[in-house]
Amino acid sequence: MTDCLFCRIGAGEIPSDKVYEDDEVLAFRDINPRAPVHILIIPKKHVATLNDFEDADQAIAGRLLLASRQIASDEGIDGDGYRLVVNCNENGGQDVFHVHLHLLGGRRMTWPPG
Repeated sequence: MTDCLFCRIGAGEIPSDKVYEDDEVLAFRDINPRAPVHILIIPKKHVATLNDFEDADQAIAGRLLLASRQIASDEGIDGDGYRLVVNCNENGGQDVFHVHLHLLGGRRMTWPPG
């Protein structure tokens, strides 16, 4: 997807502040953070929305969660707690149509979230 912002970041065409990378997942700091720690975690494979995951994508979906856990530990927020957010489609708040998790931490989260 040459027009996808996150695909372009994953390909290195657009610079990012990377905090984690493996064969299937990339994570980088959000340029408009909503918490002291705000990291976006994306699959390197383009999947537009959570609704577009297929059964064959189970390993990638699981990899996103395991990467989140590792990043929270690396950032030192795993003990105090953190929030993972996945927005799906426009009414769900999704702005970039490439699946991504928001890892938020470094402060107390409030409820309801929005």
